[in-house]
Amino acid sequence: MSKDTSRNKFDWKRIFFILLGIVLFTVVYYLPPLPDAVDPAGKHFVLTQEAKGAIAVFLLAGIWWVFEVVPIGITSLTIGVLQVIFLIRPAKSAFNDFMDPSVLFIFASIMIGLVFTKTGLTKRLAYQMLSVVGDKTSRIYLGCFMITAFLTHFMAHTAVAATIYPLLLAIYNLYGEGEKPTKFGKGLFMGMAYTAGAGSIITLLGSARAAVALSFFHDMADKTISFFELSYYLFPVGWLMVFVIWGFIMIVFKPEKKVIPGLKERTKQLKIQLGPISKREILSLIIVLGCIVTLSMVSFIPFLQPINKTAIILVSTILFFVFKILDLNDLEALPWNIILLFAGAMSIGFCLWETGAAQWMAINWLIIFKNAHWFIFIMAIAVFVLLMTNFIMNVAAIAISLPVALVIAPYLNVSSEVILFCSLVVAGMPFLLLVGAAPNAIAYDSKQFTSGEFFKCGVPASIILLIVLGLTVLVLWPLMGMPITLN
Repeated sequence: MSKDTSRNKFDWKRIFFILLGIVLFTVVYYLPPLPDAVDPAGKHFVLTQEAKGAIAVFLLAGIWWVFEVVPIGITSLTIGVLQVIFLIRPAKSAFNDFMDPSVLFIFASIMIGLVFTKTGLTKRLAYQMLSVVGDKTSRIYLGCFMITAFLTHFMAHTAVAATIYPLLLAIYNLYGEGEKPTKFGKGLFMGMAYTAGAGSIITLLGSARAAVALSFFHDMADKTISFFELSYYLFPVGWLMVFVIWGFIMIVFKPEKKVIPGLKERTKQLKIQLGPISKREILSLIIVLGCIVTLSMVSFIPFLQPINKTAIILVSTILFFVFKILDLNDLEALPWNIILLFAGAMSIGFCLWETGAAQWMAINWLIIFKNAHWFIFIMAIAVFVLLMTNFIMNVAAIAISLPVALVIAPYLNVSSEVILFCSLVVAGMPFLLLVGAAPNAIAYDSKQFTSGEFFKCGVPASIILLIVLGLTVLVLWPLMGMPITLN
């Protein structure tokens, strides 16, 4: 009689990374006081016990998220619990962040994607797109990535990802492998997340980060960057990255099939089966487009500007239930693991910010390069923002690095504009961790890849991003008229 040992198999790898996270937390939390960080103006930043605790939680969360030792949403809950138990922040602060407006924005964006799936709009759009791009998997990649990037010029990348996600599911179903993970599936969903970030840097409508950063830059450098100036400098970088990402995905996740046999005929038949567009689909489109237009107008219409974008997009969620497009079963079927993931990301981000840990890390990092060549200094800023934006809000990553960078910049003959634009480029493309951006987490819900696979793929993708940025600073932006140095 054979003995089934599968149930008794001990997952040593999982236990190792659970313990590694706990050990890192313990060591950092109980370290003796570390030296102050001193900025170029001579101001001291003390690393308090609370700030050390924030860094300790930050390290534990990073290990647990990357290696997925528990569900990613549970790691997020751990972030809140550790802050409270170890007196890093009060419970009200630690757990209030779990319902931050940014988290509710993600919730509303996911609801839009759910409506597109339920009403059949997703399939209608997917079949229409496939009839244009054809049956070659390389062109399907490119078509999906270009549509994703294009839409982020006009709406928040979170909403775009939530809208495109069910469309990609419909396309993947035609690949003929069921729900089984494949190279094509990994590339399709990871590529969507990457290109959503690349497209979102181009206009003020792609995310909140640009508008906040420009306001912050105006206050600090006393310079104004217009909507069109932002797009002028970032359009070529964003679209260059879209095509670079396509090439990268084609190499790393080369589809198992060059073509999907019989795709054209199948999409034609499926389009016929859908029949004419229904009243419910039309109503859903009106609600979604109404929200998108309103969100887009917030930047231009003064009386709308005081209204938070989350409130506007949540109107769509309310209307979906008012008009019975969605019901209670749909609410219960939401991917709460993903929503909790971002709730935890907001909590650790605010924790690092409010305790002063983030500022302490930024100053210690950038001071290393205060006597470096101007190009090295610029890239050092980019690296710091890139790493931080994978863990905390990209706006916060910019806000903690810009003050120090702008003080050092004149001594190294570096213009303030290039520092701002470099920060905006990397802040929009966090390729390492799921918590870096909502599209990353939405793509993860496809179950085509693990958080570890995402990190592994994100390392070379981030290096490529830095190479593209370096070439842009050295060649492209000077040709376009951006001041790089002060002379």
